Amino acid sequence: MSFGKNPHVAKAQAAEQKAADATDSTARIAAYREAAHQWDRAAARETPGKRRTEYEASAEQNRALADADASGDEPAKGPTLLN
Repeated sequence: MSFGKNPHVAKAQAAEQKAADATDSTARIAAYREAAHQWDRAAARETPGKRRTEYEASAEQNRALADADASGDEPAKGPTLLN
């Protein structure tokens, strides 16, 4: 692990990719929820500012995608991967 990098960002992005690749809704929902959890952890490690706000927004978006998938609704749009 290198200094200054937030390890939870990569984990959240991997979970989002896993959700995109999931073939069944149960796996997709679990992956979206895991991505939201990792974005929350990433946001908690950041100081208040632009990055923290972006990470919190990504967490909310992934929760909304999981909830939409669980209820059978079409999600508004897919997750936004941060670089």
